[in-house]
Amino acid sequence: MKALEARLKQTASIGFMTKIALKNQVDDLLEQFRAFHKGRLSMTLAELRRPYEMLLQKVLALLQDGDPPLANAIVASREAIWGILADPAKFATI
Repeated sequence: MKALEARLKQTASIGFMTKIALKNQVDDLLEQFRAFHKGRLSMTLAELRRPYEMLLQKVLALLQDGDPPLANAIVASREAIWGILADPAKFATI
């Protein structure tokens, strides 16, 4: 995840302001997962999958023409990232 995060920060295919907006959306999603793992969120894990997928689709749409290798790396990592987010022990390490 750290490598993908670094590549997203460095890619020229996403503008600065868009990167800031995406970071805020990622932070919001991570906060939802924190709340879920602490039992403070009424959403189920299955319901959290939708905002996760929507955010990934947005990122992929931004990258598909300008940075296809990064888009492909994100697609290849989609389930592994979900596995980290969904598992309380793994999530605690990020």
